[in-house]
Amino acid sequence: MTSQIRLRMDERPGGIVAYVELANEAKRNAIGPVMIAELKSTFLELAENDALRAVVLSGAGDKAFAAGADLGALGLLDPASARQYITNLHEAIAATRALPVPVIAMIRGYCFGAAVELAAACDFRLGDTSTVIGMPEVKIGLPSVIDAILLPRLIGDGMAREMMLTGMNYDAEAAHKMRYLDHLCDPEDLAGAVEHRVDHIMQSAPLAVRMQRRLMNAWEQMSQDDGIALSIDLFEEAYRSGEPQRYIAAVRNSAPKK
Repeated sequence: MTSQIRLRMDERPGGIVAYVELANEAKRNAIGPVMIAELKSTFLELAENDALRAVVLSGAGDKAFAAGADLGALGLLDPASARQYITNLHEAIAATRALPVPVIAMIRGYCFGAAVELAAACDFRLGDTSTVIGMPEVKIGLPSVIDAILLPRLIGDGMAREMMLTGMNYDAEAAHKMRYLDHLCDPEDLAGAVEHRVDHIMQSAPLAVRMQRRLMNAWEQMSQDDGIALSIDLFEEAYRSGEPQRYIAAVRNSAPKK
């Protein structure tokens, strides 16, 4: 069976950048059981790599990031297998969200349903002018579930309700205006915009970036007081690692002498 996830590891000074590609181009990268299983295992494996600094997630070709769930697979489900399918999909997206380093979604073309949720679990969503997003589940008799829960926080409750209750599609400009896309550019500039983000991540202290991602994800589940308490713990932990001492010393030593 042909793999539906392609992984490329780019070793750079200071760490590794992983490029993960949804590779079911004949079906516009539709997300079916094989891709779900491979996506989960890929991100669980990446999470164990201490040299990893960032991940770029994209779709094969220029037609789609992913055209949502594979309708062929959905059409074969019964109640029991439907529960298993959607649970597996959530676990794959959760593995993406739980990765200890930043994940950048590089979006071209169609990005529907499950793909909208997958990209919402990433830290950044960069798209080009070919991008079209939508949550069409209600048009095929299904509610938008699992990680669609991220959308109200991301784009606002009103916009999320419009998207999920109407099944409407939105072009790149609208996706950017609603703040689903963090950055919008012409197709020829997208790769450069992604690498600009990667470069800044690589220039930052690796443990600090991991701690910041952990904090920001945890804050969403915590009260303000608990979030602050965790922040204090991690601030102390950073100094136990010695990383801030090294980086502060380097900045001070490179500063012009008066």
